[in-house]
Amino acid sequence: MDPSVTIAYFSMEIAIDETMPTYSGGLGILAGDTLRAAADGGLPIVGVTLVYHRGYYRQMLDTNGHQTEAPETWDAAQVLRLSPHVARIEIEGRTVHVRAWRYDIVGARGSVPVLLLDTDVPENDLGDRRLTDELYGGDRRYRLAQEAILGIAGKQIADAFSGHAIERYHMNEGHSALVVPTLLNEFHGDVERVRAACIFTTHTPVPAGHDRFDRATVEAVLDPITRGGLVALGQLDAELNMTTVALIGSGYRNAVAMKHGEVSRAMFPGYDIAAITNGVHAATWVCPEMARLFDARIPGWREDNFRLRQVQGIPRIDLQAAHRHAKEAMLAMVRERSGVALDPMTFTIGFARRAATYKRADLLFTDIERLKRIARERGPIQIIYGGKAHPQDNEGKELIRRVQSAMDALRGSIRAVYIENYDMAFAKRLVPGVDLWLNTPRRPEEASGTSGMKAALNGVPSLSILDGWWIEGHVEGKTGWSVGGTDGSADDDVPSLYHKLDERIVPLFYHDPAGYAEVMRYAIVLNGSYFTTERMVHEYLLNAYREAATPVRRERAAVAP
Repeated sequence: MDPSVTIAYFSMEIAIDETMPTYSGGLGILAGDTLRAAADGGLPIVGVTLVYHRGYYRQMLDTNGHQTEAPETWDAAQVLRLSPHVARIEIEGRTVHVRAWRYDIVGARGSVPVLLLDTDVPENDLGDRRLTDELYGGDRRYRLAQEAILGIAGKQIADAFSGHAIERYHMNEGHSALVVPTLLNEFHGDVERVRAACIFTTHTPVPAGHDRFDRATVEAVLDPITRGGLVALGQLDAELNMTTVALIGSGYRNAVAMKHGEVSRAMFPGYDIAAITNGVHAATWVCPEMARLFDARIPGWREDNFRLRQVQGIPRIDLQAAHRHAKEAMLAMVRERSGVALDPMTFTIGFARRAATYKRADLLFTDIERLKRIARERGPIQIIYGGKAHPQDNEGKELIRRVQSAMDALRGSIRAVYIENYDMAFAKRLVPGVDLWLNTPRRPEEASGTSGMKAALNGVPSLSILDGWWIEGHVEGKTGWSVGGTDGSADDDVPSLYHKLDERIVPLFYHDPAGYAEVMRYAIVLNGSYFTTERMVHEYLLNAYREAATPVRRERAAVAP
């Protein structure tokens, strides 16, 4: 037992370590960075997720950009240790036994345990043993069963781990919303007590991204007590909306950027939804070359990320040298993974996102001839892309094929490569190593976006649609450049994108390297120092966790009977 733990953080995916395939993309990376910052701050928190023995998947691309998938199996026993705590829940009328593996994230001032739930135990039948195999896999029944494991069994195990009732249950997205009816039953229908205990962070600004289950599936999968709790909440009609359950049951609710807060309040009128803008874990995402420079010139930056504002005093030539070495290391990894040799002296654009259609990965290639002309007249360009489509997302797969086709059309004029199986390890090299980070989602469908924050930490400016975090971080020509306006028509995005590359960015890179280095500097000074999980977790402490994270409460918890 760990009686100091007073907060449980539930997330369907957590990028705990780059060697463990327990995440698919931004949500999992954000969750991992959050817990790393919590460990740095010594917070009394435990993370809860699933183990995913077959991972998300390993992406394979053929020469035409056709994606196929294979399981990414790993041996949890080699890197995790078993927790003694076991939960039992009912799924489809059967008792399902859930064990937990443990991994400790070590930070500057403490460590955060992460519990990874696992149904692959002899007591379960074969079908139930597979319930914790795949992240975002299977049908709707499989998905709801996983969410029951996360929310119901996860709560049981978190409580048992701490040795007392957890004081705050933080639901990172709606996947763990079954915590709410579970608590409601424990609190004998007292909704206000539930709300006092629950925190909900929403990450999805489009209706399709919120999990819904039809009534027949809910009645088939969930146990009668949980269904009764949902009925008491008024949430078992024709369908179950997990986001609505989390909103009803939480006393503190937040979106993940200021604009996303506006969008969320419009999507869910009547709910008070605040905004805490996401961040990234600086010590994880600053590349080794930049880290050595910061260590030499800004002691203590890992413990106090705001000290990165002192990059203002670092000579431009030192920033340029660190970035050059990072770029060389990145290009070496590109060659190792793809066999493609790129030029370290050439202006390099990076784009790596989940291959969802709203992210518009193909926007850069709308006018191939215009792109060629920019490279011919302003200076050579090379392009590196990465990102996976969900195995069932045929539109996302088609998007990858279109990007690959456009890259083929650029051959002889612009060197371009799509890296297969983009993962955390490659992200740590790609993001700091390019010269410009590109982001082109349809507004307002970007909840926050954190890849540009990682770029900024390393002095890589963004060229991005004004949506999500970039509305807050963008200073035109200082921290990067905008594509279109905040409320402009999408028709303006392509002309704006090419105009910025043609008239400002590529000429600045080749003809005024000192000026480009100034943009790099201000990307770190203004964005890198602020958009961190250190700042973000502090905001959660002030607004959401409050007394649950104070030393006094930890002492009381330690002596509680």
